[in-house]
Amino acid sequence: MGTRAVILGGSMAGLLAARVLAETYTEVLVVDRDGLLGVTTPRRGVPQGAHIHGLLARGHQILDELFDGFTDDALAAGALTGDLGEHRWFFAGHEACKAVTGMRYLSATRPVLESFVRDRVAALGNVKFLEQHDIVGLVASPDRTRITGARVHDGSEATLEGDLVVDATGRGSRTPVWLDELGYARPAFEQIKIDFSYTTRLYRLPDESVMNGVKSVNPLPSPVTRRSAFFSAMEDGKWVLSVGGVLGDRAPTDPEGFLAYVRTLPVPDIYQVIADAEPLTDPVSFRFPASVRPRYDKLTGFPDGFIVLGDAACSFNPVYGQGMTVSALEALVLREHVRRGPLEPLAFQRAIADVIDAPWGTAASGDLAYPEVVGSRPDEVLQMNEYMAKVMAAACQDPEVLTAFMRVAGLVDPPATLMEPDMKRRVLQHAG
Repeated sequence: MGTRAVILGGSMAGLLAARVLAETYTEVLVVDRDGLLGVTTPRRGVPQGAHIHGLLARGHQILDELFDGFTDDALAAGALTGDLGEHRWFFAGHEACKAVTGMRYLSATRPVLESFVRDRVAALGNVKFLEQHDIVGLVASPDRTRITGARVHDGSEATLEGDLVVDATGRGSRTPVWLDELGYARPAFEQIKIDFSYTTRLYRLPDESVMNGVKSVNPLPSPVTRRSAFFSAMEDGKWVLSVGGVLGDRAPTDPEGFLAYVRTLPVPDIYQVIADAEPLTDPVSFRFPASVRPRYDKLTGFPDGFIVLGDAACSFNPVYGQGMTVSALEALVLREHVRRGPLEPLAFQRAIADVIDAPWGTAASGDLAYPEVVGSRPDEVLQMNEYMAKVMAAACQDPEVLTAFMRVAGLVDPPATLMEPDMKRRVLQHAG
């Protein structure tokens, strides 16, 4: 396909793009402003890195497809796994039933999970990392029809030539500005303003027997129970607690205020456990103002030799845990397109739009269930939100409904499977 691919951004989207491009490019260069190799702690370029992250079931499957023995190696390094149905899930304050869903989780803190992937990518003979370099801009051909490289800076400016340049710089992507500077139209943006926040603290439990073998307790947010939490076992005996608030509600970062906030959660068990646990970190907060989707797929003009993916192509409300898994799905699309022959950027952007549509629709509809969230609510959104409330109620009674919901939430099955006749019958029977 070419001599060199240059990937701007070394987070999960950039790493998975590097993995698939290494199959067809002589050299793949991953550029990031942070130090990357050997890093297992939160870094500046990933401000959400200190908070809990969900690798959904489909994302877990793709990592095992792309890296032989990935799960085994992660477990050997301290990650945890099991069936998602073993967790304690709470929907609108009611506890879901237990189920053997067949959907596996892989539990590790975000920096450590990312390091597992980065180590595997770094082991590829034709992938190189350029660390601690700021990304300044793109380099284009004289007629501006093709991107030929990127300008970077680490005290002095340099140009990196590339046959393909990939923007995986995340939600702070400057591609709309770069396109404008090159004479192309900026994309239109869709956004859902949810003003969500996480406040997170790591703990060590004095006696894990108090959890009765449960590895995660997760009261999910809803218009009825707006404060949420993910309390999960991680590597090295650590437990992470991320508490979430919507529409400007956020937990304090002083220890006493944080503990008082945890006490207001719809599940008292979490407070009872952490009240006697050893804090390993101070509480830290991350604010997420809005889900944002730039519609690159709707553009009619786009330079050759350049694509956008990951959070730069769509940034989701993190409470749904979709970001890493969507990036993994996009990596599979990228592999398919480069295997066909010369990559056509707009065709690629339209193809990943098809990947983004379902998770975006799920997250947008979920956020629009809050009356205060501004946005269009056509009848199908109102009907879907009403039906999803019934699905979650039924999941508290029927293991098969819980399993179907987990498969959809895990991006394994499309949302339409929840509307199939037999499933709809079970939902309406058990919704109460």
